[in-house]
Amino acid sequence: MTVQVNYETSPDNYKHWTISVDGQIATLSMNVNEDAGLKEGYKLKLNSYDLGVDIELYDAVQRIRFEHPSVRTVVITSARDRIFCSGANIFMLGKSSHAWKVNFCKFTNETRNGLEDSSRNNGLKFVAAVNGACAGGGYELAAACDEIILVDDRSSSVSLPEVPLLGVLPGTGGLTRLTDKRKVRHDHADIFCTTSEGVRGQRAKDWRLVDHIAKPAQFQETVRARAEALAAASSRPADAKGVKLIPLNRKQSDNGVDYDYVTVAIDRAARTATLTVKAPSSAQPTDIAGIEEAGVQWWPLQMARELDNAILHLRTNELDIGTWLLKSSGDPQAVLAVDEVLASNGSHWLVAETIGLLRRTLARLDVSSRSLFALIDEGSCFAGTLFEVALAADRIYMLALPDEPEKAPRIVVSALNFGTYPMVTGQSRIGRRFYDDEAEVGAARATIGQALDAKQAMDLGLITYDPDDLDWADETRLAIEERASMSPDALTGMEANLRFNGKETMETRIFGRLTAWQNWIFIRPNAVGDLGALKVYGSGNKAQFDLDRV
Repeated sequence: MTVQVNYETSPDNYKHWTISVDGQIATLSMNVNEDAGLKEGYKLKLNSYDLGVDIELYDAVQRIRFEHPSVRTVVITSARDRIFCSGANIFMLGKSSHAWKVNFCKFTNETRNGLEDSSRNNGLKFVAAVNGACAGGGYELAAACDEIILVDDRSSSVSLPEVPLLGVLPGTGGLTRLTDKRKVRHDHADIFCTTSEGVRGQRAKDWRLVDHIAKPAQFQETVRARAEALAAASSRPADAKGVKLIPLNRKQSDNGVDYDYVTVAIDRAARTATLTVKAPSSAQPTDIAGIEEAGVQWWPLQMARELDNAILHLRTNELDIGTWLLKSSGDPQAVLAVDEVLASNGSHWLVAETIGLLRRTLARLDVSSRSLFALIDEGSCFAGTLFEVALAADRIYMLALPDEPEKAPRIVVSALNFGTYPMVTGQSRIGRRFYDDEAEVGAARATIGQALDAKQAMDLGLITYDPDDLDWADETRLAIEERASMSPDALTGMEANLRFNGKETMETRIFGRLTAWQNWIFIRPNAVGDLGALKVYGSGNKAQFDLDRV
């Protein structure tokens, strides 16, 4: 039986994490319930994690962002003695399908990248208080924090043992963070990644694997001091009232999911999902007091939460739905009015966090291994922030109605389309579209606020095709059918290459390696064959490798 994964949870339902808040410092303590795995057939021993553990971590960080705005530093630690985290549960990986492993790694990557995004853009800092053995994905979680503090007790170590023990790679950015972020020398990194027992104490610090070490008697004092030092430089407010993240109004059926501002309709025969995002249907606040009063029901915040949940649902629970058709509806002026409020109040913590959630949600759309076609037809509302959804697509089709211009759909760019929601490359989506060519980006920027019909959008290069009403149905149908007939594997590789055509960043390298290297290694017999390392781990048998280099 296939497990339907629900990405919504709350602290009352946590099985693996606890949140405690002390002024400007929050502590997330990991204490994994080994009998509470998301699926049957494995135990989560030694603070190892599965997707359910990471869903709680993602929710906990979201709640700190929005419900505890006065928190400036988050300490991530373990409630267990002598064990911080042993990483992704190996028995879960050994029993999981290839698709489950890859989706799990992707969500885990996004959660850890999200910590770095909050530190970089929103002043929320993270300290890993490594109070015991820290292996594999546990070290990758620590490496996503701003600083790592390791207890120097002669036994606690950090390690990335995937290569020697499992025949796979550190799948949540371990290799990339060693080089790109922590600047670990390549020969030290080589030893670190091929030594299963790990590195302890002063050597871990000397090799830049951790930032600080502290004897057990001074460990808590050191952690507190570093957390306070990071908090002192944070831009988060000292005294502000948070916003409670109430459950989404979500109705799921056999062929879709409905929220207030997002709908997902699945056509199983065609293997498509039509994902429609709606503009606000009521007046939205224009000042901070109104935004604070609206709280979690403020349109951009609520819409972003719904869109994020819809993307995660489709990615995990609807594997054979390979093409997502991106649509919108509503009044473009309503979206543009919200964009003005976002742009003029970006320094306020709630606005900044809402922009951050939108940024991360749109980036989640970018890295989803699905074909994305945007369809701009009558009643569409691809304006400003919502136009970002269309810009994320592999192709954009826009209906031309030269004989009925009053009915023709329009697109509108706003100032927010030029860098407010960067991709993981650091580029705006319009910048990505034109390879940051100043003339082409400038021509699009010059139309800010103008309602552009299909011909104007086509002339500017903002869309792919502009069929008229006679050809619209056939052209879009044929394109969608053609896409559905192609190899999903080849499409995933092609789309990832074409979507990230700009400069490399740590994030693009992480996702590129996940898509190509780890994807390939996960299906090789040396890892997952009957005698592969991932299959025989813990059985007492030794892995048998095909020694040919491929």
